[in-house]
Amino acid sequence: MGTSKALLDFGGETMLQRVVRLLGTVVSPIVAVAAPGQPLPDLPDSVIITRDEREERGPLEGLRAGLLALPDTIDLAYVTSCDVPLLVPAFVRRMIDLAAGSDIAILDLDGFPQPLSAVYRRRTVLPSAEALLAADRRRLVFLFETTKTRRVLPSEVADVDPQLLTLRNLNTPEDYQNALAHSGLKSSPN
Repeated sequence: MGTSKALLDFGGETMLQRVVRLLGTVVSPIVAVAAPGQPLPDLPDSVIITRDEREERGPLEGLRAGLLALPDTIDLAYVTSCDVPLLVPAFVRRMIDLAAGSDIAILDLDGFPQPLSAVYRRRTVLPSAEALLAADRRRLVFLFETTKTRRVLPSEVADVDPQLLTLRNLNTPEDYQNALAHSGLKSSPN
């Protein structure tokens, strides 16, 4: 879209700042994972910033880095991307509740798991992620083979996020403009 999604303006704050602010209403601490050298906007001091240890290893490396950065006292982590400015905090809360008894709680949308809108149990998923990366199996979906995964149906979150706004990531300028319009915002002049 011409600029880093994390730095893209969304109503006077960057997209990452917005996602962090929304998440901060339901979870703590928050970990922001970036690629080595990737610029990030100013974030609250409470946000833990970490970097992928190795480049070009995809979201599984980001998940590993984020889980590793969490304090040992934290067992469940809601994982998302920075380009979901319509995130609904009640969706996050519901997914955490639905993770009880599982290693992963992941929304299944028409047979497609949504691994960047999911809850991961640190003590079981971190070792699995590290083993997969060591075997050069870099896809997040491989975690579902090695952990107890609960597939959440859209009907289980419909009362808190009926339009599944939390899943709307922005990949095109049109997606960005539609999200701004949905939020009653206008794009800032560049």
